[in-house]
Amino acid sequence: MKGHGMQIATWNVNSLAVRLPQVLDWLAANPGIEILGLQETKLADDKFPVQAFAEAGWQVQAFGQRTYNGVALVSRAPLRDVVCNIPGMACDMARVISATASAPGGQPLRVVCAYMPNGQAPGTDKFAYKLRWLQALRDWLRQELQKTPHLLLMGDFNITFDDADVWDPVGLHETIHCTDAEREQLQALVQLGLADSLRLFDPSPKSYTWWDYRAMAFRRNRGLRIDHILVSDALRPLARGCHIDKGPRANE
Repeated sequence: MKGHGMQIATWNVNSLAVRLPQVLDWLAANPGIEILGLQETKLADDKFPVQAFAEAGWQVQAFGQRTYNGVALVSRAPLRDVVCNIPGMACDMARVISATASAPGGQPLRVVCAYMPNGQAPGTDKFAYKLRWLQALRDWLRQELQKTPHLLLMGDFNITFDDADVWDPVGLHETIHCTDAEREQLQALVQLGLADSLRLFDPSPKSYTWWDYRAMAFRRNRGLRIDHILVSDALRPLARGCHIDKGPRANE
């Protein structure tokens, strides 16, 4: 998302140990970025490449675990008031990191980076957990918005907003990421006073953020839009653009 010279990005890196060079190269090629949210870093905190980012001029707040999950905020300027996971919810997975930065004009900006549960399939225990997790996120964000009206929620949501976010809405109807139950939870987040930043700027049709690695799905643009940046009502007037950079997905 671009606004007033401050650019914020989100990226599910699916193993930072594998893609660290790509992330550093991408940051170097996009000098306007101020904050990058990462998901699925798959690194314990003591293994996070803090020094590599520092040498490139970046500060890091990371919350991770071995092999699975893991989130981080990479920023030019210091971040404060860092919180890991959803306060009040018992969870042994590293899925959320939030911190406060300074928005244009000096207002505090609360940045929340989340890797939401996949959910596996409707009717499973993991699906039920996903819905409970989303409810807990919403209850917490309602309080956060009262404390810091300038708030941004970004990350891998593992949910599509509607059929426009799906390459085959008929074939994938009521499958994971595309169920009414998940979409209702996503709309409930919006109703807190959050807006889908990409849709604010009339994206082209078939704008996706995830493609299966099989069956040449990326080349054929058979994807889903499951990664989002939501901006609060107070932040919305500052937004100047939003786009999906598909370049890194074309890498080996």
